Amino acid sequence: MRRHVVVRGRVQGVGFRMFVASRARARGVTGWVRNCSDGTVEAELEGEREAVDAVVAVCEDGPRGADVSGVDVSDAEPAGMGGFEIR
Repeated sequence: MRRHVVVRGRVQGVGFRMFVASRARARGVTGWVRNCSDGTVEAELEGEREAVDAVVAVCEDGPRGADVSGVDVSDAEPAGMGGFEIR
């Protein structure tokens, strides 16, 4: 399965991308994560449903220093992504 995630709040400048990448790699989830110009963090997560859901769940809290005000999640068509990239 694949999910598109947008995280709002104080999520830039607190290590959020590295936090997501670490959790995703640990669970075998592929995809990418990036900062957006509007202050959000956006990610594409692909893998087994349980693993993807676990990474989405950690996005709701974020790393120490983050203040997540909302997470938008939508399903996407799996693309057979390989590895996990911080953009």
